[in-house]
Amino acid sequence: MNTQSTPHGMIQAPSGAGITAGFMPGFGNDFETEALPGALPHGMNSPQKCNYGLYGEQLSGTAFTDVRPERTWCYRIRPSVKHSGRYARIDLPQWKSAPHMVGDATSLGQYRWDPLPHTDAGLTWLTGMHTMTTAGDVNTQVGMASHIYLITQSMQDAYFYSADSEMLVVPQEGRLRFCTELGIIDVAPQEIAILPRGLVYRVEVLEGPCRGFVCENYGAKFELPGRGPIGANCMANPRDFKAPVATFEDRETPSSLTIKWCGQFHETQIGHSPLDVVAWHGNYAPMKYDLSTYCPVGAVLFDHPDPSIFTVLTAPSGQPGVANIDFVLFRERWMVAEDTFRPPWYHKNIMSELMGNIYGQYDAKPKGFIPGGMSLHNMMLPHGPDKNAFEGATNAELAPHKLDNTMSFMFETRFPQHLTRFAATEAPLQDDYIDCWSDIEKKFDGTPGKK
Repeated sequence: MNTQSTPHGMIQAPSGAGITAGFMPGFGNDFETEALPGALPHGMNSPQKCNYGLYGEQLSGTAFTDVRPERTWCYRIRPSVKHSGRYARIDLPQWKSAPHMVGDATSLGQYRWDPLPHTDAGLTWLTGMHTMTTAGDVNTQVGMASHIYLITQSMQDAYFYSADSEMLVVPQEGRLRFCTELGIIDVAPQEIAILPRGLVYRVEVLEGPCRGFVCENYGAKFELPGRGPIGANCMANPRDFKAPVATFEDRETPSSLTIKWCGQFHETQIGHSPLDVVAWHGNYAPMKYDLSTYCPVGAVLFDHPDPSIFTVLTAPSGQPGVANIDFVLFRERWMVAEDTFRPPWYHKNIMSELMGNIYGQYDAKPKGFIPGGMSLHNMMLPHGPDKNAFEGATNAELAPHKLDNTMSFMFETRFPQHLTRFAATEAPLQDDYIDCWSDIEKKFDGTPGKK
């Protein structure tokens, strides 16, 4: 078996027959992969001696006794205890965790922000993370945080993992490479990456500057939603999720490892790269997904279905039907419903909705919600189309219409999302957003039969 060297010095396993180079398809599959022949034990997890002098180690993402435990067995050059020394607290002032409430900023309202402007400052994955909202409690492992990242430079001999959270990364500009313990994932706009809790990685800029969104999930990990009456197909299909093949670094160089733990950041110094997993097998792994493969479903006769039909991933809360987080995608699709108001209706509900625009124009807000921007409609606060969207949809000729050049998403949670001080005072908040509904007119006419 031949191995391949990547441009960044990592050793990568060759692709197998029928498998995309560098990736293995399937959501939550039990994968196995090795970068050196015979590095992966067969028929057992923990042999008395591993080949190549490797150490066997298990990374667990759920309780051992879970119905379907999520775990991966790693065969690595050093056990992780060699990547962990004495820790020193460090400050990353723009990265916040829940509970985080700012006394003089109210989260009660409808908010929208322009894109965070790019900067010439040298910003990495750690220093370029800007928290917009937090929800729940990181210490009790419920809720989430939403962030915008601005990145201009790669991490140099620096590594990171979050003990608090799973990270859902949604690029909007630029291309990033996540060099992880289990392999390499490159992501660009219209793709997402899922980085499990406890996984060590380094983030490199492939094409910058980079801007995007992150949902930091404190609770149960993301899974595919139950399709119910929709059936076995459409929405996000498991085969379109890709896990990386084994890739490792064997580098003796002074390095730093930063850990996010209970909302605080700690750094330790080590003398080598921690990305030293030569082979692994299991179902707890990073993944990427191409959002253009999401197959939306909708009404083919009348009425506007609940936007839950656009759910890509969900993180369950323990209460059936109510998610800790839903990741919802609004992409190109045909609108064909008869005698129907086709954009999202006016509503208020128990979920808090944070939206981001990846590209194009969102149908319920034709103006002001621009690519790279965000909006927040908190729980039980009314929202919906502005006047232009309402008038256009109410008076349009209802022929089949392709909603084109559009991709927006929503991080939706059962918890109220609280603004950070950065979101309230420094981010480019649109102070007049609430006024987008001010010119909606009273149209009531009590004449019987009048429309």
